[in-house]
Amino acid sequence: MTPPWQPHREPFSATLSRTIGIALVVGGLAAWRYRTLQVWPIAAVIMLWFSFGGHWVELWFLNQVRPRLSHARTIQIATRVAVWFVGGVVLGLGIVLTMRLFPLTRALRPPPWWAAGVAFIALELVAHLMLLARRRPNFYSGDS
Repeated sequence: MTPPWQPHREPFSATLSRTIGIALVVGGLAAWRYRTLQVWPIAAVIMLWFSFGGHWVELWFLNQVRPRLSHARTIQIATRVAVWFVGGVVLGLGIVLTMRLFPLTRALRPPPWWAAGVAFIALELVAHLMLLARRRPNFYSGDS
């Protein structure tokens, strides 16, 4: 029996408010860490790549890639992690280009290209762990 994959949909306003909220909180944590409010808006803009951009990576997997795959759980998992990795690398390039726009971050040396992919996978695993805790469809239970 094949699972009936339903397209994932949510109001754009909900996506926008959640992803901007995440970016603002992480930006605030960066400002607290560096003990200067000057970092907050820059860190929030940079974090938008992973929060807002990452939403679209996940949506692309759920609505475009997953329905075309074998329904075998191992194939679904491997492909999803690969999409997260490649998506993270692409979003990481956006982060590096954005950092070059701000004098405060221009001098920072970016990490290796693959680090953004690994970081994005870790971020998605934590996000799906929170969904699991809230008993929402998630990566771990196989229903999302």
